[in-house]
Amino acid sequence: MPLWIVWIDAVQALRPACRRLRTFLWMTLALIGICCRPEREGVTSFIRVFGFGDRAYRRFLHLFHSRAVDLDLLAACWVRLCLALFQPYSVNSRLVCLADGFKAPKEGHKMPAVKSLHQQSESNSKPEYIMGHSFQAISLLVKGLGGHVAAVPLLSRIHEGLVYSNRDTRTLLDKLAMLLFSLAGFWNHKVLLIADAYYASGKLILQLLQQGHQLITRAKSNAVAYWPAPAPKQRRRGRPRIYGEKVSLKKLAQETKTFVAAPSPVYGEQDVTLHYRCLDLLWRPAGRLVRFVIVRHPRRGTIFLLSTDLTLEPLDILLLYGYRFKIELGFRHAVHVLGSYAYHFWMSGMTPVRRGQGDQYLHRKSADYRAAIQRKMGAFHLHVQLGCIAQGLLQHLAIQHSAEVWRHFRSWLRTINPDAPPSELVVASALRSALPDFLASTCLDPKLRNILACYKQTLNTTQSEDSCLETAA
Repeated sequence: MPLWIVWIDAVQALRPACRRLRTFLWMTLALIGICCRPEREGVTSFIRVFGFGDRAYRRFLHLFHSRAVDLDLLAACWVRLCLALFQPYSVNSRLVCLADGFKAPKEGHKMPAVKSLHQQSESNSKPEYIMGHSFQAISLLVKGLGGHVAAVPLLSRIHEGLVYSNRDTRTLLDKLAMLLFSLAGFWNHKVLLIADAYYASGKLILQLLQQGHQLITRAKSNAVAYWPAPAPKQRRRGRPRIYGEKVSLKKLAQETKTFVAAPSPVYGEQDVTLHYRCLDLLWRPAGRLVRFVIVRHPRRGTIFLLSTDLTLEPLDILLLYGYRFKIELGFRHAVHVLGSYAYHFWMSGMTPVRRGQGDQYLHRKSADYRAAIQRKMGAFHLHVQLGCIAQGLLQHLAIQHSAEVWRHFRSWLRTINPDAPPSELVVASALRSALPDFLASTCLDPKLRNILACYKQTLNTTQSEDSCLETAA
């Protein structure tokens, strides 16, 4: 019960994103459903959580397609709420954010933006090519009790699959930069972005530096850099040289005598000694000095890190890049616990997508067809955004109210560490066990209670739908 009071108080901050109170109440029910559903079956799982009848199914579908929910304003409210709920991890007065791409498998032949996608990390459970949606996501790094660090999901958007204009030359890096700049505008803070080797691009670095942000990423193993050109003894005609001798990072990694030994600062590693070398070199794609940190790990091999912030210490760069895996952990919870990407919205009037097909070009389609595509894309993004919010609320309860979560946990785990914040799975189980008492309590909004009573599945429904909606309005 106390967990739900804290949960509902936090959700009230999202009210400005809904134009009508009725829409906000249905959005609250959707958030409750995402947090408490035991299975990931799309909107159908919401119906099972509350025991609704079939009439509520259309209401949930209408919510995700409704114009009464402002997606951009909802994201802004959630991004600002995160600063109030969590203690952000900051470096030199910069908020630390994590960025990565995610591919959600989708087999729908009438789902916009579904295309053939390549997966680099191929395994038995991940084929090399799949049909699905390509997302780019940004998470906020936050601090918890006892030095615990977590990644709170902020935004996740589909950035591939649709081409509205053949004059649009924006790349995935450009779209990620625009997404990050919108977040920084909501916060009015500068950001230190941590991303994998895909984002080691001079184009992205220049865009970030122009806005006052910094980047930590992993350089490719075949990367080359340049020593600064020595100052000439006598001034000659023409522009002075900028780049000096060309060096390969692989060759620099072979000079073992120049490495320094230090204990590993990466979280979860104890009694591990690594060797590193730090160099400030000119990187031609960025056209400026960047800091390279070459790390020789006893188990992970040699890695090359790149930082645009020349004031960071080498071990701090390694520590921050080690936190990048937190966003991967967040993806796993979003898929297997909350089902943030388990949406099933089809567009009946859409041209079917063939397997192996690439981008869908819309610049020759009619205005009505393009509007219908955008409406369906809004439903996808709203479902994923609600999943990000639900996951962040679970993390808030895990970090700030861990003792109360363990008190309401009614399941079994092989190993339980009460001193560590519980996972999203544990918090969801605790909320699920306390949900009946919360729905029957006097703390529940009376208008929300009217909706629950109206759409409850009964054999003989005596209250009409119109009268119920008038009561809840």
